[in-house]
Amino acid sequence: MARSVLVVDDEPNIVLSLAARVPDLIVLDVMMPTLDGYHVCETIRADPKLRSVRILMLTAKSRDVEREKALALGADDYITKPFSTRELVERVKTILGPGGG
Repeated sequence: MARSVLVVDDEPNIVLSLAARVPDLIVLDVMMPTLDGYHVCETIRADPKLRSVRILMLTAKSRDVEREKALALGADDYITKPFSTRELVERVKTILGPGGG
């Protein structure tokens, strides 16, 4: 079965795909203009219908405290910009598990 990934970022050139259904994974930017990624992550985790959605936070914030905050709010992983496409793909495959990529 095909898996879906929703990329949420404020830079249009980074957004790779969008899904109309509940995605299996959300790649979520932390720094966005209206709601930051932490708030979005917390909102997703509070919705019982979205509990199965995995979240990978993607950000330029590289301090340990930022990573700890993301994980405490329910993110499954945290990767900093700049990032390699290979590393991002590997992290996505790991998060989605067998058949995830």
